Amino acid sequence: MGIVILLVMAAGVAAMLTRRLPTAFALVILAVVIAFVAGAPLTGENSVLDTVLQEGAPALGATMIAILLGSWLGKLLDETGIAGTLVRKIVEFGGDRPVVVALGVLAVSTLVGTVTGSAPAAMLAGIIGIPAMIAVGIPKVTAAGTILMGIAAGMPFELPIWQFFSTALELPVETVRGFMFKLFPFALAAAVLFVLVETRRRGVEHAWSLKSASAKPVSRRKQLGDAPWYALLTPVVPLVLALGFEVAILPSMLAGILFALVTTTRPREMNKRLLRTLYGSFEVAAAPIVLFIAIGILLAAVKLPGAVESLEPLVKAVSPQNPVLFVLVFTLLVPLCLYRGPLNVFGLGAGIAGVLIAAGIYPAVAVLGLATSYNQVFGVSDPTSTQTVWSAQYAGVTPQQVMLRTLPYVWAVALGGFCVTAASYL
Repeated sequence: MGIVILLVMAAGVAAMLTRRLPTAFALVILAVVIAFVAGAPLTGENSVLDTVLQEGAPALGATMIAILLGSWLGKLLDETGIAGTLVRKIVEFGGDRPVVVALGVLAVSTLVGTVTGSAPAAMLAGIIGIPAMIAVGIPKVTAAGTILMGIAAGMPFELPIWQFFSTALELPVETVRGFMFKLFPFALAAAVLFVLVETRRRGVEHAWSLKSASAKPVSRRKQLGDAPWYALLTPVVPLVLALGFEVAILPSMLAGILFALVTTTRPREMNKRLLRTLYGSFEVAAAPIVLFIAIGILLAAVKLPGAVESLEPLVKAVSPQNPVLFVLVFTLLVPLCLYRGPLNVFGLGAGIAGVLIAAGIYPAVAVLGLATSYNQVFGVSDPTSTQTVWSAQYAGVTPQQVMLRTLPYVWAVALGGFCVTAASYL
């Protein structure tokens, strides 16, 4: 039975890789088939309809709300000019020094990455940052990679990500936060190293091909002007509350939204701006919310008693218990989180993580280390991820070029995460 479930999972991966089915649809179909193969009844306890679909769909509800609030805050950063002002100030400070400009844009991308992820984060930092970097001679692939490496450096402090791993792996937020603290230095060091190495190794290239894009920052600036200096603190407000005062994730993000609104908007315009950006955030958050509904359904399916009993001996046989082998094996498997592969945590990887925990093969915190380390790779180098596609296309290169240039750096981040995981939890 376990072999049949693995074959079903392989078929699901193939459907996602070939894009015959959208990821969310494939995960739901996969979950239902796994439940039936595991012997789950149609209704009742541990059933397809009541457990997998009814209970699984809203299982990640807190994460969905966090994603929506992050998208809302991202829309405010855009509409109020906060993100654009941050990038412009950095570019003005850097002048015609390519490395300084790139490091400055990297810093802004990191800050934006703590607020929201995916394409919105790339756009907030990249609409001005990518043209500015290319204009001072930074190669196009390096410019796109700088945005992505910055977002990934901020990812360990992205509050919706904390909420996702806390809910999906059934861990306290404090535990997730503690591991993210350990992962952050690796992500930051890799991002800075990427900028320093790639800008010097590739040299200066004065080639500009984004003429249509160059007009956007100018018109946007004339329309909005620079945001007040104190409004630029908006991205750190949720972090200060969540880290310094241990305020819960959702209230911390709401506080950031209110701070952005109060520091940039006249009282008579607040209601309209709040509603406008809230409605806009639904459009941004729709895709990830649908994906999290599907992931919740898949997690419910792989945690069914029949599925756990069938998969436990097979998964245990191929899961290294020795810390050195643990690091070596999972480091070699890093490419399997690319192209929506089986170790992508926002796909079938979530199901595999659920099996590892439900079967007791690894402690939940060790699975957290695996999932978050792989997520650092996916968030930068996966040619199918929206932030990678947007950044590459906006810079005038292909996602595959960005993948080849950034993969060695994020692979090293994953290695660091695996080492910490093995040393701390195995």
